[in-house]
Amino acid sequence: MRGVSTDGHPVTAAIGAVLALLVHSNLFISAAATGVALSTMLLAELDPDPLALFIVFAATLFVYSLNRITDIEEDRENVPGRAAFTDRYGRVLFAAGVTLYLVAIAGAIAFGLPGAPFLVLPAAVAALYSLFRVKQLLLVKNLIVGVSWGIIPLGVGVYYGTGPRADILVLSAFFTVMLTVAAAIFDIKDIEGDRAEGIRTAPIVFGVHATRLGALVTTAAVAVGVVAAVTVGIVPRRFLVLLGFLAYVAAYIPFATRGRGALFYGFVIDGEHVFLAVLVVAMEL
Repeated sequence: MRGVSTDGHPVTAAIGAVLALLVHSNLFISAAATGVALSTMLLAELDPDPLALFIVFAATLFVYSLNRITDIEEDRENVPGRAAFTDRYGRVLFAAGVTLYLVAIAGAIAFGLPGAPFLVLPAAVAALYSLFRVKQLLLVKNLIVGVSWGIIPLGVGVYYGTGPRADILVLSAFFTVMLTVAAAIFDIKDIEGDRAEGIRTAPIVFGVHATRLGALVTTAAVAVGVVAAVTVGIVPRRFLVLLGFLAYVAAYIPFATRGRGALFYGFVIDGEHVFLAVLVVAMEL
């Protein structure tokens, strides 16, 4: 696998194999989305609810498992290791994703959750992104990813019946922007396959250097926005923990190149939300 060596010490090879399994199976990205929900709950001072976290995990696993199957031809060019994994296990994982998603919907209905009807959104997003191929439009697929993840804090608000609280809305905007940034950076590794499929992405249209620079500028602007929101009292001081997340993002952006392997993008970049969840939990402790 490009960019990740599993040769040498058996422990290193074993760690690499485990990380590849977590990334290619979509378990890690699903955990990352669950981390967004957990961070939202803690920052908004809501008691974490296992059912809400399970719903986010299940919906994410469903969406990304479907996407891996529909994007298999692109992955053969961009991420051959993941494509081989999908060829072998993709349909089993998709079946598991569908099952967990349906269980989440059934649980939401059984418990009479007010946001149960909104659980159709993951299916709608999956269809829009993976089946109707709107991602061929410049920046549209990045925005779909960003908005989809930005909906998670809003879903948490609906689940807890908080109403349109400022802290929830700030987190929704924060994750929408930063996931759009991450999606644009992700496109750097997919240049060959995206170009072959006729998909216009920021790295293809503007170049890799300009994409990284734009991502850094946006990240810096978001940091200024977080400080300003805390300074004027829109959100409490604990929201400054988001600066740690932004520092993490700024640290990996310069290293995002076409030659980096799938684990850099699938573990280091997707791991930003796991990193934030750990920061927030540590702050709470």
